[in-house]
Amino acid sequence: MKVLVVGSGGREHALCWKLKQSPLLTQLWCAPGNAGIASVADCVAIGAEQVDELVSFAQANAVDLVVVGPEAPLVLGLADKCRAAGIKVFGPSAAAAELEGSKGFMKDMASKAGVPTAWYGRFTEMEAAKAFIRAKGAPIVVKTDGLAAGKGVVVAMSLDEALAAVDSMMGDKVFGDAGNELVIEEYLDGEECSFFALCDGTTAVPLVAAQDHKRVGDGDTGPNTGGMGAYSPAPVVTPAIQDEIMATSILPLVKAMRDAGKPYTGVLFAGIMVTSAGPKLLEYNVRFGDPECQVLMARLKSDLLPVLLAGAEGKLSGVSLEWSIDPALVVVMAAKGYPGSYEKNTVIGGLDAAGAVDGVTVLHAGTALKDGKVVATGGRVLGVTAVGQTVSQARERAYAAVDKLDWPQGFCRRDIAWRALERGL
Repeated sequence: MKVLVVGSGGREHALCWKLKQSPLLTQLWCAPGNAGIASVADCVAIGAEQVDELVSFAQANAVDLVVVGPEAPLVLGLADKCRAAGIKVFGPSAAAAELEGSKGFMKDMASKAGVPTAWYGRFTEMEAAKAFIRAKGAPIVVKTDGLAAGKGVVVAMSLDEALAAVDSMMGDKVFGDAGNELVIEEYLDGEECSFFALCDGTTAVPLVAAQDHKRVGDGDTGPNTGGMGAYSPAPVVTPAIQDEIMATSILPLVKAMRDAGKPYTGVLFAGIMVTSAGPKLLEYNVRFGDPECQVLMARLKSDLLPVLLAGAEGKLSGVSLEWSIDPALVVVMAAKGYPGSYEKNTVIGGLDAAGAVDGVTVLHAGTALKDGKVVATGGRVLGVTAVGQTVSQARERAYAAVDKLDWPQGFCRRDIAWRALERGL
């Protein structure tokens, strides 16, 4: 099979790395890719949001399956245009991708499906949003309705912080048009996890859970990011909790989307808060998480390609996956200053030495090749991914690899998987 992966981040490197291992694969392209992806796939200079150019490339090269990594091209209708051109594609339609494109739509669908989730309000006027916040009190959560690269969320512990978030998102437009509408919702207390299921419009097959680290600093301090590290399995997701998440958050949503004439195909990512009252939905995303995808691919023993094809063809019924019992962990190396402004095109050394550490694969996110050297081009730059017999061993290996990198302009959190270590894993 000839496969085109769309995207340029750590998630896409993980997908390409795993697809490359499939005996069914004859040709692998990635558009636009990055310096690391270039070692396993042929990179094509087409941006992830250049939807028409991507479809033309797939047609011209007789691509058998398009695998869409990020959410933006899905919201723009890439999957629809592939299907219209007769090209198989793993990823939801634009109508179904609204689950991530509009947090308000997502909350409305969850409510219709009877999914346990936080109470919420949708607002297009600043004063109405502020009145709601004052009536409800803090802590409270303020979110942009539209896409903001994982950063349009403020968990406000005080009223002042919540009101300032409204000013910044809707007044100052720090996330552009994404802040034209806000979703304000209940603060849920508990332990968060990322849960994934493959869907074909009717059937849903559970993957394994992971736990992400959103805040930029050790001890879960500082602003939210796209994710500074992750590990899997997530000990908070017991087999009973997994069954409950499937029964209350995944299957009802798949049915509700089908009933609404927007059947969901692709990977469904449910952000879940495991509360004292059971698992509650925080949000749905319409793609593999980044950096969660890195640890999922490290643990997946099954061939990924036929599973994604089954999702694209509506044939997931009866599909089951085999997973390694060994935990996997990823430490994200980011450019100093992230998630604010940061220097670009700094040279990264020591990549071979880091990749030579036992159990480690260094996956690239924001990198490029310049004059024969790997340089950092994004905020989140590398995903140092390790497997081990325990979470503790995987973590030791990942940080041993981090310490072999020669990149003074980079930083990482040093406490990834602290919750698992507290449990003695």
